[in-house]
Amino acid sequence: MATVRYFAAAAEAAGAQEERVGADSLGELLQQLEERHGAELGRVLARSSLLFEGRYVDDRETPLDVDAVVDVLPPFAGG
Repeated sequence: MATVRYFAAAAEAAGAQEERVGADSLGELLQQLEERHGAELGRVLARSSLLFEGRYVDDRETPLDVDAVVDVLPPFAGG
């Protein structure tokens, strides 16, 4: 199962800092997250950067290993 780590508004929308999700691809993972947590998390996911094993990823076909780590980083204020 992949570990999803949420930051800032993503953590608020998910109601958690971290969770484990069984998914074979990034697209499947994102779909499951929105189904679990609803439209608000879906909106946050749509504008967030996703890091897979520490690298930016946006290809929904990206395969996820059983022990994958995906970070959800919404836009932050400031610079």
